[in-house]
Amino acid sequence: MNYEERKALAFAAAEEHHKEAIAISDALADEPELAGQEYKSSARLVEYLRSQGWEVEYPFAGFDTAFKAVRKGGSNHKRRVAILTEYDALKLGHACGHCVSAGISMLAALSAATLSDELDVDIHVIGTPAEESLGFKCDMTEAGVFDGYDMAMMVHLYNHNLTTTKLLAKDGYLFRFHGKSAHAASAPWEGNNALNGATLMLHAVDMLRQHVRDDVRIHGVIRDGGMAPNIVPESASVEFNIRALEREYLNEVIEKVMDCARGAAMATQTTVEVERVGGAYDNMRDNAAGLEILAEAFDEMNIPLDRSYHEIFASSDVGNVSKVCPTFHPTLKIADPSVALHTKEFEALVRTDVAHDAILKGAKLIALQVLKVFGSDEALAAVKKDFRP
Repeated sequence: MNYEERKALAFAAAEEHHKEAIAISDALADEPELAGQEYKSSARLVEYLRSQGWEVEYPFAGFDTAFKAVRKGGSNHKRRVAILTEYDALKLGHACGHCVSAGISMLAALSAATLSDELDVDIHVIGTPAEESLGFKCDMTEAGVFDGYDMAMMVHLYNHNLTTTKLLAKDGYLFRFHGKSAHAASAPWEGNNALNGATLMLHAVDMLRQHVRDDVRIHGVIRDGGMAPNIVPESASVEFNIRALEREYLNEVIEKVMDCARGAAMATQTTVEVERVGGAYDNMRDNAAGLEILAEAFDEMNIPLDRSYHEIFASSDVGNVSKVCPTFHPTLKIADPSVALHTKEFEALVRTDVAHDAILKGAKLIALQVLKVFGSDEALAAVKKDFRP
């Protein structure tokens, strides 16, 4: 088959199963599950893939809600593509659009799989839970799950159409301050106030923000502030997310934050212990050749790109995957630029016609990227050349 025939075949499969993908997305939206607790969501996705003739390993890679799906008879080609699937929600529901993204990945798998024999490429679907907080892709990457893949891809939802996003490297830490309790009225001098330690650390980090680069984000909340105002708190804790555009600089900033914790403990005569929260998210490593091809796919589908958009997106554990294989994380617009991710306004859009249309667009976009990269030896060579592990 020529290019147009292959494209028509993949697009026809996407259109055939579009309504099913919409139903999946809406079902996930109606029953949102938090990171690491996506039991119904993952089971629903696995059940659908099995109904379409895919062999699924579930649970997968040591995670109860992760899975890996391979089309029956489709594991004998020399190249491999991982279609990443996210399906965890926030306390606001699917305010990041992961239900729609999961629908895209399901539909993209069926669409791209029609090209497996033509392109000599296996299509795998990797269910990757807990992107919002725990970052299971970090652990999966470390365990070698994505080793040997020629490409990985998913589509996120957003308020702009972008071929790639500025993803910040991110670490999370919980700082537990320990002091000594005492009666706050009769003998406060006998106590050491752990809440003072946590509060002083918050102030120190606020002062630190003046002396870090513009791309750094440090944000925290008090998790434990004591039991009662008439008891000097013997324990208190504060949790921080620390982010930067580059992992190397992030590590420098983290050490400065650690100094804030140590200094606060010293000043308040308390002690502090530190616990990592979730995975260590890496920044995204872009692939110039692959992004040029992806831009062509957007144009071919008449999806207007916001080419001048350079704001920071957030953080995602997909950045870790980009360390081991060429990885693409484009976004599709389902909201006006004034509507931000992680808001109730964005969550309200995931069941709308524009989100349902994005499922078909996103699936076709992934299938088209697979076709363009693996349908041309020159394109594949360029993508491999631009990959920097």
